[in-house]
Amino acid sequence: MNVYFAEFVGTAILILLGGGVNAGVSLKKNYFHEGGWLAICVGWGLAVALAIYAVGDISGAHINPAVTLGFAMVGSFEWSLVPGYILAQFLGAMMGATLVWLHYLPHWKATEDQATKLGVFCNSPAIPSRYANLFSEVSGTFVLLFALSFLGLNDFTEGLNPLVVGLLICMIGLAMGGTTGFAINPARDMGPRIAHFILPIFGKGKSGWSYSWIPVAGPFLGGVLGTLGYEAIFNQNIIPAIYPCLGLVAILIVLAVKEQNTNPE
Repeated sequence: MNVYFAEFVGTAILILLGGGVNAGVSLKKNYFHEGGWLAICVGWGLAVALAIYAVGDISGAHINPAVTLGFAMVGSFEWSLVPGYILAQFLGAMMGATLVWLHYLPHWKATEDQATKLGVFCNSPAIPSRYANLFSEVSGTFVLLFALSFLGLNDFTEGLNPLVVGLLICMIGLAMGGTTGFAINPARDMGPRIAHFILPIFGKGKSGWSYSWIPVAGPFLGGVLGTLGYEAIFNQNIIPAIYPCLGLVAILIVLAVKEQNTNPE
């Protein structure tokens, strides 16, 4: 198996299992309906761990374009591999979402609400607030890449590392995911969103394109800042790209605060 196909398979596993938990919690007339947020966070964490077990030794199991770009920015990953990795991740996410649709085929008709069906595939904000939602995705992905970087400093019992990363995902979901559903992965949102748009899902409604840029742009910025921040703090290696990233985040914070003051409700 080559590295690109490994990323395709790993991301498909991630979305099949993570999206499957979303479907179980959200769709009516299945035994896990209304399983709750804790189940979603734990489910996505275990999905990440299993995807890493599956392809980690082949491709490194990035399974996330923000991880691929973040590592490339600090020289930990070859730039020549970046386009192929990202394409494979998006296609794998679409495949995983398609498998979720097929697995729960009778339950789409049993679930009337269109937003609930869309939520199985992709993210939406608990409170629509453009800049605050974008900051949530930036900060969540910053924590992901920053933590992935310092986890590499530690020695774990052989085979335990994927579980530790899974616990990291679970913790991010519990601590930071309640605002936007913690995409923290452009492929995790956009791939299934495209699948939602294409697939003949019963009574599906619109695919939420007006929001779709936030769980893509936010994770890319947060992921890059996470690895650049790690290099600056832990290795005293300040890469110039950190300055525009910090500038963008500062502007984003100002806009988010201003947005809340303008629309306090």
